[in-house]
This record gives sequence, C-alpha cells and structure tokens, in this order.
Amino acid sequence: MGKPWAAFGVDLHLEPSGAGGLRRGLTDALRDAVRSGRLAPGTRLPSSRTLAADLGIARNTVAEAYGDLVAEGWLTARQGSGTRVAERAVVPPSETAPRHRAPGRPTHNLVPGTPDLASFPRAEWLKAARRALTAAPSQAFGYGDPRGRPELRTALAGYLSRARGVRADPDGILVCSGFSYGLRILGAVLRARGVRTVAVESYGLEFHWNLLTTAGLATRPLPYDELGTDTRELTDAGAVLLTPAHQFPMGTALHPDRRAAVVDWARRTGGLVLEDDYDGEFRYDRQPVGALQGLDPDHVVYLGTASKSLAPGLRLAWMVLPPSLMEECAAAKGRVDNCGVLDQLTLAEFITSGAYDRHVRSARLRYRRRRDALVAALAARAPEVRATGIAAGLHAVLRLPPGTERSVVQAAAWQGLALHGLSFYRHERAAADPLDALVVGYGTPSDHSWAGALEALCRVLP
Repeated sequence: MGKPWAAFGVDLHLEPSGAGGLRRGLTDALRDAVRSGRLAPGTRLPSSRTLAADLGIARNTVAEAYGDLVAEGWLTARQGSGTRVAERAVVPPSETAPRHRAPGRPTHNLVPGTPDLASFPRAEWLKAARRALTAAPSQAFGYGDPRGRPELRTALAGYLSRARGVRADPDGILVCSGFSYGLRILGAVLRARGVRTVAVESYGLEFHWNLLTTAGLATRPLPYDELGTDTRELTDAGAVLLTPAHQFPMGTALHPDRRAAVVDWARRTGGLVLEDDYDGEFRYDRQPVGALQGLDPDHVVYLGTASKSLAPGLRLAWMVLPPSLMEECAAAKGRVDNCGVLDQLTLAEFITSGAYDRHVRSARLRYRRRRDALVAALAARAPEVRATGIAAGLHAVLRLPPGTERSVVQAAAWQGLALHGLSFYRHERAAADPLDALVVGYGTPSDHSWAGALEALCRVLP
C-alpha cells in the first residue's frame, strides 16, 4: 500500500497509510483529502465503478469506502447526483502542527557540487542585465558566432589571464552551456580524431566519465597518492581529464613535478590535457594554483564554469582551446545551443564592471567561515575525524575510522542528511582503497541553514 494513488478526474494525489487493507487505506486517504481542504465541499467524486477501474481494485472496495465516509458525514450520496463532498466547514490544519517529511527527501544537503544559491547576487545581476541589454546591438539577438558572443569572450580572456594565469585570446574561447556540454563536444572531437582512450583520475564524477563513454571513448583511471594523480602512468591514452588546481574530491593540488610530467607527455605524444578548473576562485590558506594551461596552451584545453562561482542554472561555461581545435569544436557545437545571448551579455558586463570580482571575494569569505566552523565543530565533537583538502574549494574530505563509512552514510540518511562517502566517487576500475571518508560540501546550504546542517552532521559522526 506504499505506492502513490493517482486521482480520478479531480487530479487528487492520494497516499493511503497501508494499514488495515485496501478499504481502510482508501477511506483514510479520502477522509484526509476532505479534512485538509484538497477536496472542496461540493466536489463530485467519480462513480465507484470508474474509480475502481482507475485504481485497479474491486468496485465493492470503493463502494464500501464511500459508504463509510457518507456515514461519517464527510460525503453525501443522492440518487441522480452521485457522491459528493459534504457541504461542511473544514478547519484547515494549523500552521504550527508538525509536518512529516516526505520519505527520502533530505532536510539538509551536504553533497558537493552546488554553491549557496540563496547568495546569488540578484540585484547586481539585474543591473548588469539592464546595462547589457541597453548597449547590445540588434544583431546580437541573431544566431551569431557558435563560439559565443564576442563581448563575453573578450571579458573572459581578460579575467582568466588576470585571475587564473590562463593564456587566452578572445578568438580562442568557445562559450557553451555548462561543463558537461563542453565535455560532450570534446568527446565527439576526440573520437573523430581517432582517440579511443581517455585517462581520468581515480576519484571524480561518474557522470563525466559516462559522457566520455557515450562518445565512444574508454576511460582508464590513473593511480592516486599523497602527491595527487600520478601522471607518470600515462601511456597509450589520447587525452587525460584532470582537476589539477583542486582535485575533486580529494582536495589536493597536483604536485609541480606531476604538472610538468603531464605537459611533457602531451608534447611528446601529441596527447591532449583537459583541465577542469571547476572552483579555482576559492582558496583560503594558500596562494592560488595557476592554470595548467599556462604551461602549454597548444596541448591543454582549459574548461571553466560559472556553476560554482555564481549558479549552475545559468548554464554558462567556457573552453580555452588550442588553435588546432577551435574549428572542429565550433562545428561540433553547431548553431543549436541553450546558452542564451542575454545571459552571455550580462556575464560579460558583470565581469567588466567588477561585480564578478566583488561577488567572488564576498563568497570566498562566507565559505571560509563555514569551513572554519566545520573544523571547529569536528575538534569539539568528533576529534577522531580529521578534515583534509580544506585549503581551497567548497568541500572537505572527512577521514573516518576504518570500516565506518557505510554505516555513517546510512545514519546520515536516517537523519535527513544528504551526503556521500568517498567510495561514491571512486572509478570502478581504480585500485581498491581502504580509506573510509565522507565528502562534505559546505557550499550548498544557505547561511541560515548551515548551523543545522553542521549539527546534523556531528550527530552521525563516530
């Protein structure tokens, strides 16, 4: 009886309790619908035959449920008028009454990957949109250049050079609808070039690996140790996907020797490095690690996004491409893209006006405070749990006692806390790792809910 029951002509969603059989479940669900006001007085219900057919149950069961509710005064039944909701005053439930949380719906979300959406700079974004729209030439609203609006590409070239050490020219930037869309484009181009295998990190996002697999490319994980991903193990791969500035999810920066090794490999073999700089703006206890692309723009594709710095719903990302790739990637992207012109123009204005830098600085301070609160709470309430990978980014890795990861994740689910263990991010072909840990995203909760999320986390830690 746990399944939802679709409604019957009045589009009513019923959730019978399941106790006492079909008749009682249907009776309780209908009574609750009337009591709560979802079925208004005078509403005509379907015939017992129709409702029974819709629900796939016996007609007698529906007729008996109707009869029970008529006897209780919730429904009326008259010859020629059918069964209707009784005309009676319905007292709505008190707003202060406790509300039951829907099963499986978390109260707090500590899954990494999303910033604090409540802090999106709406007022500044609206001002930038108005200025951009006023200044935009009429031809901006046509199909235009598949690489993206020149205003945004120019703004990005200046910003990425200044803030991330990227060697960028506006003509070498391709704007796309999110990182995943860019990875799809690169997957198609690599496959067309004859690449069959892309090396990836042992820890990362399965969704990204699946995008490459869908493009016809095999993924092969590289070993990982205290110096980061071991790029010395690159052999026959035609490309490698890395998060060198802040490995996701482990949180380490790729060691300088391995940064040099991957560039040497690309030069020697003609391979391509795909650099995912997903949260390069956020660092706290160390100097920013510059983009790997700055070491060799001819062999590294730099991929950036507004998903962490602003919001994923903008669907704005960019690739800084080697000259040899631009024509193929622009063709693979085509003229059909969900990357709206107005949002591109607005982001360009947002960057050039200085609003983007101001927002990033403000967000950096806010996330650092959350990180510090997390570290302090662990020291006070779970001293056996150590936070690592916290010098930058929007998440932390919490090292757990051996053999406890699975039970902690299960306990978190019971507490209404969404979070993942480290094993969730391990490539299926990666070497077995005995490390038990949680990956905690402290960027997702809003400011007002962060304390509650942190309290719920501490309750489930060993």
